[in-house]
Amino acid sequence: FSLNVYSSSDRAYLFLLSGSMDTAEVRHVPLASPDEGLTLFAPRRQGVIYSLEHWNGEFLVLTNEGARDFQVLAVPVDPARREQMRTVIPPQDGRLLQQVSLFRDRGLVAGRLAGGSRLWLLDPATGTLRDVDFDEAVYEVSEGDNRDFNAASAVIWYESMVTPPTAYALDLATGERTLLKQEEVVGGHDPANYVSLRTFATAADGAQVPVSLVRRRAAPEGPRPLLLLGYGSYGHSYDPGFNRNALSLLDRGVTLAIAHVRGGQDLGRAWYEDGKLLRKQNTFTDFIACAEHLIATGETTPDKLSAMGGSAGGLLMGAVVNARPDLFRAIVARVPFVDVIRVMLDPSLPLTTGEFVEWGDPRDPEYLAYMGTYSPYENSRAQEYPWLLITAGIGDDQVPYWQPAKWTALLRTLKTDANPLLLHTNLQAGHGGHSGFSGAMWETSLVYAFLLYALGLTESDT
Repeated sequence: FSLNVYSSSDRAYLFLLSGSMDTAEVRHVPLASPDEGLTLFAPRRQGVIYSLEHWNGEFLVLTNEGARDFQVLAVPVDPARREQMRTVIPPQDGRLLQQVSLFRDRGLVAGRLAGGSRLWLLDPATGTLRDVDFDEAVYEVSEGDNRDFNAASAVIWYESMVTPPTAYALDLATGERTLLKQEEVVGGHDPANYVSLRTFATAADGAQVPVSLVRRRAAPEGPRPLLLLGYGSYGHSYDPGFNRNALSLLDRGVTLAIAHVRGGQDLGRAWYEDGKLLRKQNTFTDFIACAEHLIATGETTPDKLSAMGGSAGGLLMGAVVNARPDLFRAIVARVPFVDVIRVMLDPSLPLTTGEFVEWGDPRDPEYLAYMGTYSPYENSRAQEYPWLLITAGIGDDQVPYWQPAKWTALLRTLKTDANPLLLHTNLQAGHGGHSGFSGAMWETSLVYAFLLYALGLTESDT
C-alpha cells in the first residue's frame, strides 16, 4: 500500500488515502480543527477503489463500487445522514472517470473515452457534464495546477502528436478557451508539416485495438520505416502526446506509432483487466496484431518495422520478440522486466508483494504456470532474432541491472542469426536513465542512432 496526503479543493478537509492497485480507504480531518483526529470514511474492501473530495457540505466520492469505470456520489459529511447519498455522475461503460477537481461553482472531471483522454465540465449540484472538445482526432488533455477555489477559469494542458504542449484558460461557466502559452520547439516546428491519425487493429479475439500514428505530411507513398511503441501494464495509458525528440526520426522519414494495447486503461477499466493476471497474454497478442495490421495496410514491412518499450514495456518487447521475431527489423528493450518468475518468487524485493495484483503470485501453481507462458527469459529459444538493443541502469531498483544482463547472455547463446545484439548498461543512472539534460539526450541519441542504422536511414542515405 502507498499513502497519499492531499487537501480538498476548498481547503476544508485533509485526506489521507491508503491504497493499492485494487483497493483503497480514506481518512479525513477538518483543517479548521486538526486536533479532532482522523475519521475513517469507509474501510477498505477488496476490489473497491474510492477517493474523496468536498463541496458545499458534502463529500464527493469517486468510486468503482457498482461501476467498473467509476461513478461520482455525493454523501453528507454527517455520518448520521449517510443514507441521503445521491448520484452525481452515473456510471457509463467505456467512460472512465479518473479525477474530480472542484471550484466554488463548477467542477472539472478528467477521464478517458473512446481510447483518448477527456475533460468534462461538471455542475456538482445537478451532475450535468459538458464535453471539452478539441478539433484533432488524436490528442492528450489534462488539468493544470489549479489552486484557487474561487477561480472562474481553470488552466488545462493540451498536446497531440503534432501540437506542442499548450496551456489554455478554460472558462468554467461557458467552456470557452483562451490561449495562455505554447511551449517553443528549439529550431522551430510547424504542425502543418505532419499528420496524425488513428487506426484500429483486430486482435486475436476480435477486440479492436487503437493505434495512433504520426508522420511527415510529405512522406512518400508505400511502406515506410516505422517505430511502434507500447507499454500495456498497471492501467497506464500511453497517450499520444508531443515528442520533440522524435522529430529527429519523423524528419528522416520514420513513422511513429503507439499501440494502445490491453493492460492500459485506454478504453476503460475493462481494457486494463483484460491485460493483467491470467489474461496478460492479451497485451502481447494485441501488440502483434497492431504490427500485423500496419504491415497489412501498407504502412510498413517487416524489414522496415522497429519497436520499443521500457520497463513493463520492455517485458512486452521480450515477449513479442520471442513469439514473432519475423515481424521486426529492430527491437529496443529499455530496462526490460524480463525475469518475471524469479522476481515475483522473491518477496524480499521492494516491489514484488505490491505487484501480486498485477502479475499474480507464482507461489500459486496456476499463476506460476501462466507466467511461464510469457516470461521472456524462460521463452527465449534457438531462432533468428532481429537487431536488438537492450539497456540497463546500474542503480535501478525497479528492474535490477542483472535482469537485462542475464537475458542478453542467454540470447547470445541461443540466437542463430548474425544481427547485432547490444547491451548498454548505464553506470551513472537508475530506472529512469540520466537525470541531467545532456545525459538524457545522449541516451536518446544512442537509441535513435541504433534505430536509424537498423532501418537503413544513416545520414549518408538521407
